[in-house]
Amino acid sequence: MNARAVTVRRSARAVAAAIVMSSAWAAMPALAVELPKPAALSRQLDPRIGQAVTVAVLEPHLMHEGRMPEVRYVGFPADAVLTAVLGDGWRAPGQELTFRALDGFISRIPVERFTQHRAWLVHARADGTAFQVDNDKKGGPPVPLGPFYLVWDNRTSKAMQAEGGMQWPYQIVSVDIGPSSMRALMPAGVATTYADAAELARVHCLSCHRIRGYGGDKMPLDLDVVVKGYDAAAWKRWVLTPTAVRPGTAMPPLAEGLPEAERAAIAQRLYEYLRALPAR
Repeated sequence: MNARAVTVRRSARAVAAAIVMSSAWAAMPALAVELPKPAALSRQLDPRIGQAVTVAVLEPHLMHEGRMPEVRYVGFPADAVLTAVLGDGWRAPGQELTFRALDGFISRIPVERFTQHRAWLVHARADGTAFQVDNDKKGGPPVPLGPFYLVWDNRTSKAMQAEGGMQWPYQIVSVDIGPSSMRALMPAGVATTYADAAELARVHCLSCHRIRGYGGDKMPLDLDVVVKGYDAAAWKRWVLTPTAVRPGTAMPPLAEGLPEAERAAIAQRLYEYLRALPAR
């Protein structure tokens, strides 16, 4: 082989490698933006809209027999914080915010939710007590909430109260923004009639688990694979009463704040959706 042919082949390989690297980079999520400490964050925020305030919420992580106590926290308006760390573009529709926690928990929340409801990133209890929630239901020690905890104005919204704490991530250290996870949850070949179930999976499952390799890092089980080993009855027992199946598990009951019939319907819908996903 002459020198020119060798050069051409090497150039072709270099171009191919560059294309592969470019594609891989394009597929990677945006780098997470680390949140500053509260004192530093306070200096960054517009004092007209970003001052620390005291807020009262019904605490879903302390739910007992369907009731939540009121707790007062100190923190900053979430929209002001997000603008400070991500810029004004974070409000563009069709995007999703990813909040990452110290323990591997990931919460993905559509930006539209922040235009519909008020939220705060809090960093302390207003009464000066420890910034934590008790973990009596799981038999464990109190759970620290810092550095930041995302809370919502849920006192007058029965719908938000029924959601429980799945959209209330704590121990938040960073946030990033990217396209909606519905692109990953509704791959080609899945009937559009499962879109509602995919949204249920995003809200209730992706914070800890994965679907088709996409989701949280806390308990990175691929539910579309795991579900194949369950019949519908066994699946419902596991997701509705996890501690009855495995005492001491950290997994919370599915949609704990909703009526039992509605919880069972959600569990069944998730089962049907996960079983309908194509094999990878």
